[in-house]
Amino acid sequence: MTTLAASDSSPTLPAPGTFTVAYLGPPGTFTEQALLTQADLCAGEIAAYPSFAEVLAAVADGAVDYGFVAIENAIEGTVSVTVDTLAFETNLLIQREVEMAIHLTLMGRADATLETIKGVMSFPHASAQCRQWLSRELPGVEIIASNSTSDAARFVSEHGDETLGAIGPSRSAQVYGLSTLATEIEDHPENATRFVLVARSGVPAATGHDKTSIVVFQRADGPGSLLAILQEFAARGINLSKLESRPAKTGLGDYCFVIDLDGHLDDELIVDALRTLRSKQADVKFLGSYPAAGEHGPSVRRDADAAWREADAWIASLRNQPPATTNDVATSPP
Repeated sequence: MTTLAASDSSPTLPAPGTFTVAYLGPPGTFTEQALLTQADLCAGEIAAYPSFAEVLAAVADGAVDYGFVAIENAIEGTVSVTVDTLAFETNLLIQREVEMAIHLTLMGRADATLETIKGVMSFPHASAQCRQWLSRELPGVEIIASNSTSDAARFVSEHGDETLGAIGPSRSAQVYGLSTLATEIEDHPENATRFVLVARSGVPAATGHDKTSIVVFQRADGPGSLLAILQEFAARGINLSKLESRPAKTGLGDYCFVIDLDGHLDDELIVDALRTLRSKQADVKFLGSYPAAGEHGPSVRRDADAAWREADAWIASLRNQPPATTNDVATSPP
């Protein structure tokens, strides 16, 4: 396991032992591995839940203080249940993001071999990330869905036989006493997953290297409607790191747009763009401004902010000119 990046700047947490963080369990999931890279989060109580939706619901209901969930994978894209729950079912705010390299392992009981495996169980996102490997090495194998990768490993350990394997992190094999049948079976070596920490309230302070997530609901669908949204960011030099359409759940053909953009709610350009969008579109749901993972410098954001402030000062100087009087108006000769 390799942690690609985790922000050093994070919201101030309560005293160790006084808060609870929910994650997708049981023990041995990639979500748990990513969570364990965050020392301050591990200072609280860690609670396993059987699904991402239940993790988010527990935070929204006040059963736990924070939730830690996967939101995006480099191969399979968005984790739909996470995005849709944040967009439509809760009012939670993202506090930080963590990116982690993902390497998948095929495991089975002690008497299992590649030749004996007829069925493979895993979380659907995980099994999809090694679709080509399964087709090549285990043609015709049955793919069985589970609530999580470690749930699959636990089931194989407790109820499986030599014909059933599980796909998940190598740690699951250790946790549940399984044998490793194949390692690094993901179809793309650059495989990685992005996780987010969510809470019921709070926006972490700006760090100069931040990300803001929103959901834009269109006032009306028509030619150029998406372009009108994108122009608000382009005109201000705001980079979008993610743009995805999601069904708005109001009828076929109705879509909203999930957008990640570089910058923070404290940035003048970001506020100006969000204000304009909110005035022109049906709704804009704010999902959080938070420290961004990665090592990309904030120089572009600083330059854009400086240019915006200079332009704003120019406008202010124009508006602050004294009003013209009749004496200032030259009289034309007859």
